[in-house]
Amino acid sequence: MPLKYYANMPQPNKIFGMAHGLLFILYVLAVVQSKIEYNWPFKKTALALLASIIPFGTFWADAKLFRED
Repeated sequence: MPLKYYANMPQPNKIFGMAHGLLFILYVLAVVQSKIEYNWPFKKTALALLASIIPFGTFWADAKLFRED
């Protein structure tokens, strides 16, 4: 964002924005696939999807939801 507004360079935002959007979609698809394949309960699936919209939520989900200790 600083490059876009302070240096008048919008191109990096387009590239990183596209990559960020693609990774978001892949994460959501992976959660849905895991729900189907591993028969996750609704609560675990909902928390995993909620983690995708909270900043750094996927790191929490990895540590608390996805680890099979």
